[in-house]
Amino acid sequence: MRPFQSAPLQFKFAADDSVGSFTGYASTFGGEPDFHGDIIAHGAFTKSLAKHAAAGTRPALLWQHDQTNPVGVWDSFDEDAQGLLSSGRFTLDVPQAKSAHALAKDGALALSIGYTIPPGGAELVNGARLLKQIDLVEVSLVAIAANPNSRIVSVKCAFDPASPNPREFERAARDALGLSAREAKRLMSGGWNGLVRDEQVDNSAELAQIAAKLQNITASLQGR
Repeated sequence: MRPFQSAPLQFKFAADDSVGSFTGYASTFGGEPDFHGDIIAHGAFTKSLAKHAAAGTRPALLWQHDQTNPVGVWDSFDEDAQGLLSSGRFTLDVPQAKSAHALAKDGALALSIGYTIPPGGAELVNGARLLKQIDLVEVSLVAIAANPNSRIVSVKCAFDPASPNPREFERAARDALGLSAREAKRLMSGGWNGLVRDEQVDNSAELAQIAAKLQNITASLQGR
């Protein structure tokens, strides 16, 4: 198992069907050795991912490498030029997953891989261990890590009207209504009158579209 170093993340608002999904680099290729003195070669996961695909299996999504504590599922893994880009989903009905989701949104977590090395899968190069082939067993969410580049890059969440946060509301207004940052701030501070007070008559059609979107959102929140 390998702990990775935490790094800042970015989170996005999303529709309900993608709430809890996230993307991050479970591992990166090349560069300087990590805190364990390892470097992962490009394509190190290719054979392992192919084996999982053929068997209909996938690496586990765990909390802190604890095999008794899964917190979701991995949907996809892609080796790109940077590393192993991983997309997964928190199972938010599980208390630990719900806590992990909140921590991920605050940038408190990173990713870490659990693996085995097949015979001939590693060699020493200039004092570092070069991992050329890795059998990927699991990818965990961790707080402290060895590879500073293994990080979560996006976490999707929903705006919660029962527990509103001003910054989240402002972002939700921009995303759902197509408002600028300035317009969203005016809507927050002054409601509809605050939004329209500086608008010109020429923008009446655009305001009508925004009003219609607000009505649809209100009806959805009321369950109509």
